[in-house]
Parts: sequence; C-alpha cells; structure tokens
Amino acid sequence: MLNPLVSPLENPNDAELQKLITFYNETLGFCPNSIKTMFRRPEIAYAFINLNKAVMDNKGNVTSDLKRFIGFISSHQAGCRYCQAHTIRAAERYDAAQEKLENIWEFQTHPAFSEAERVALEFALKSSAIPNQVDDEIATKMRLHWTDDEIVEILGVVALFGFLNRWNDSMGTPIEEGANKSGLIYLESKGWNAGKHAY
Repeated sequence: MLNPLVSPLENPNDAELQKLITFYNETLGFCPNSIKTMFRRPEIAYAFINLNKAVMDNKGNVTSDLKRFIGFISSHQAGCRYCQAHTIRAAERYDAAQEKLENIWEFQTHPAFSEAERVALEFALKSSAIPNQVDDEIATKMRLHWTDDEIVEILGVVALFGFLNRWNDSMGTPIEEGANKSGLIYLESKGWNAGKHAY
C-alpha cells in the first residue's frame, strides 16, 4: 500500500488515550499504531484493550511467552507482517527463551519446544486457517495436554489476533521502529519484511 488506509492519530490531546499509550509503553516499549488508529472511535479502542487484558491474563499453564508465540503463529497463518513483528517483540519482552525466539519457525520439530507447546502452536495454526482446520485429531491432542480452561485461553489468543490481523493488514498500519527491529532480528532470515506496513 502506498499509504495507510487510515493514519494513526499523532499526539492526540486526550488524557484517556495518553493512559493507553503509557500502558503500551510499559509492555511493548511503544504504543502500537493500531491503538492510535482504533482511537478514532474510542469505544473500539477501549473494548479491544479490555479484551486484550482478559485474554493475556495468565490463569493456568499457558505462559506469557507461549501466548505471544500463539499470536505469532496465528499472525503468520493470516499473513499479517505487522502482527508477526509485534508478537515476536512481545515474546522477547516477556522473557521468552532465546532458543525459542530464534527457532519459532521450527516449533514442530525444535527441541526448545515441549510437546504441549507444539500442540498449542499447531492448534493455533489450524484454528487460524481459512477455512478452519481444527479436527478430531488436533482436538484429541489438545485435550491430552491442556485443560478446558487452558484451551479457552489459547483460543482466546487466536481470536484476539484474528481481530488484529484483519485490522492491521486491511489498514496497512505503519510498523513502529521497535517492532520492525525485532522482526528483522528474529524473522528476516525466513523471509519476513514489513511489507505493506513499511512507510
């Protein structure tokens, strides 16, 4: 895309948006341009933030870094390069093991990933496909490794990124320097680039 479909708000004079910017500065090191675009209709931004907080809250054995890797796999399946960079950046900031960051593309075979993680990531891949590819085989594997509550947590991440992938890829959201840097470090060797999100 030559330009974003809708440009993010820059330096908005709104105290509530400044709170969101502060929140994301702590978690990602910057406020995503997607939030600044959503904030053109503040109710959408607030609803998204509440969903994001609910989905990313850890209640079981689904760790913070695994949730970010699930988001990455979901975004990879959807083709959203913006979200791929954001999720790898977030995994990095949430102390994911270096070996996992460097080998996320090989999650199905790399020894850095446990069998439970492999199953969760495979489920993310299948549930993010269009048409959906969740079948009895992956459902059985999920039940072997994860409780019902944890499966809800995992699918919550996939659904959250389903929204984000559509939002950012359709908007051509400009990628931020920090996310671009993480994408180049961990993903470029496998063909990643900012694509339509580079301005």
